[in-house]
Amino acid sequence: MKTKHTIVALVENKPGVLNRIVSKWRQRGFNIESLAVGHSEVPGLSRMTFVLGGPAADVEQVAKQLYKVVDVVKISDLAEEEIVTRELALLKVNASDQNRSAIIEIVDIFKGDIVDVSPDCVVVEITGTEDKVDAAFEMLRPYGVREMARTGRVAVTRGRSPTTLEIGEAAAERRYRPAGQGKPRVGSLL
Repeated sequence: MKTKHTIVALVENKPGVLNRIVSKWRQRGFNIESLAVGHSEVPGLSRMTFVLGGPAADVEQVAKQLYKVVDVVKISDLAEEEIVTRELALLKVNASDQNRSAIIEIVDIFKGDIVDVSPDCVVVEITGTEDKVDAAFEMLRPYGVREMARTGRVAVTRGRSPTTLEIGEAAAERRYRPAGQGKPRVGSLL
């Protein structure tokens, strides 16, 4: 069964890591629907959030293969977890004296912000779930959306889970693990 999977990878912040990880997904024919990458709270580790669709068994197989990429510290498939997700979108919308107040009203309804104004357009920032971003886009579309930039999904699990700091400490320990002790299972804490 094809399901949307949110995969989070904690990786060492080094050149080429993203390319090596994306290549693993590409080799198996997965289409990455969204990808967000940024620093984590631990210096030297970045968090990559992938959203992709595919059979659970195939996703798990590729996730296991990602541990072969030396710079990968931890992989988690959040499909079965309770998660909090957000996405940020910037939309450049045509605006005139006649429709500017209507656009501002729509932005207010979606609890967005107008982050730039010019004589013929406004730049709107919407943050929320993908559904909220999609709905805001549909409401603003009739006014003429000139450009849209979206971050893609970012996600964290709800409640208590191992902190990135704990994982980072375990990763530092793993770097000095004797050869032949293998890699952990998907979703395990090193």
